[in-house]
Amino acid sequence: MRYVVLLRGINVGGHHSLPMQDLRDILESLGHEDVKTYIQSGNVVLSASTQPDGAAISAAVESRFGFSPRVLVVPGPAFAAVAEANPYKDEAAEPKHLHIWFLAEPASPDLDAMEACRAPSERFTLSANALYLYAPDGIGRSKFAANAEKLMGVDGTGRNLNTVGKILGLLA
Repeated sequence: MRYVVLLRGINVGGHHSLPMQDLRDILESLGHEDVKTYIQSGNVVLSASTQPDGAAISAAVESRFGFSPRVLVVPGPAFAAVAEANPYKDEAAEPKHLHIWFLAEPASPDLDAMEACRAPSERFTLSANALYLYAPDGIGRSKFAANAEKLMGVDGTGRNLNTVGKILGLLA
């Protein structure tokens, strides 16, 4: 079975440096096979007979590098289903403006607060296992994006549509 492993908060702004070759080595040492990474921000596709344990991956990184990243493991078919369910396919011409948060569990959101926090140009859709955010003015200035997890009441990690597409390519 193929899985997507998404690490959060690594190689950002010079903090929590984790070279991808070292991450591949760690994952292989945990018994995973055919480990492939995409860019330096913790996007991994691998094969495993059982679902990888995110806590074990985080602990292995901490043991070797001294920090414990949050790790989300998504079965390949579930990752592909979230990507396919994208309600903003018309905006895919600008894939850097569309972000998908993969959620650790179903959200328990404050929808009124989410609506109040979004900019007039932004649109979002929340499903059981994903948040889709179209932010044409950029994610870096989005109050909604900065507060998304707090507003949803659940851990998750976001990737732009370009990255999601590359990960899908690794799954194929």
